[in-house]
Amino acid sequence: MGLTPEDLKLFFDIFFGFLTFAVLLAGLFGLLIPVFPGLTVMWIATLVYAIVQSAMDKMTWVGWVLFALITLLMIGGNVVDNIIIAKHVRDKNVPWSSILWAFAAGILVSLFFTPIAGIIASPLGLCLAERYRLKDQQAALTNTKAWMTGWGWSLAARFGIGVVMIGFWGVWAWL
Repeated sequence: MGLTPEDLKLFFDIFFGFLTFAVLLAGLFGLLIPVFPGLTVMWIATLVYAIVQSAMDKMTWVGWVLFALITLLMIGGNVVDNIIIAKHVRDKNVPWSSILWAFAAGILVSLFFTPIAGIIASPLGLCLAERYRLKDQQAALTNTKAWMTGWGWSLAARFGIGVVMIGFWGVWAWL
């Protein structure tokens, strides 16, 4: 009594579905790290899933529509991330130069150390840029608090978008 081709196909479908789901969850919780492209990782997982489903002639028009919606969510989520943070600090009249210093500090430190260090480097970069610009430590700290508030709201928005992306994939994969 051996495995039939249908058994192997069923095993592959289940394994591939759970593997895709695991990558989606890794991308979702990776959003907790500011410079980790969690939504993009999630989108790539669904892209691979779509390619494999299409190669197996299992991709329906509903799957393509849901993949298109996932794509739009990924693009929108990546754009809204920076808009929310920038809006919070721009409301405090922080110039774009200080905002760019903060983004650069987070990215560079994350590349050379760890993404966790980038979490600290971004607001520190903003604080230092604002301290230099304003010559006022309290104002620099107030503007840094605005950065952190923006990051928190951005995280909430991206996490919500990620949950919706997983929901769309779940409908596509399991129905």
